[in-house]
Amino acid sequence: MSLNEVHISSLVVHAVPEHLSAIKRQIESFDGAEIYGESAAGKLVVVIETQNQGYITDTIDAINQLDHVLSVALIFHQIETELDDEVITTAL
Repeated sequence: MSLNEVHISSLVVHAVPEHLSAIKRQIESFDGAEIYGESAAGKLVVVIETQNQGYITDTIDAINQLDHVLSVALIFHQIETELDDEVITTAL
């Protein structure tokens, strides 16, 4: 049996409020990225789910480089380990 890792990270992205709509569209274009909350002050709660930890760090860097993004902070990172779709059955 092989194991899969699922990496779940949450970020707070602080952006210039006047550009929030455009930044949200750009963030949502990244695979596995979803926006779960926002404030009028330009802060977004972003969750990234992927099987590759490197993808998370690359995505954080890419978001940080977007025009009008002031900062990106990693708030939470969890690694879930799940079995593949194989199921073990026992005869009774």
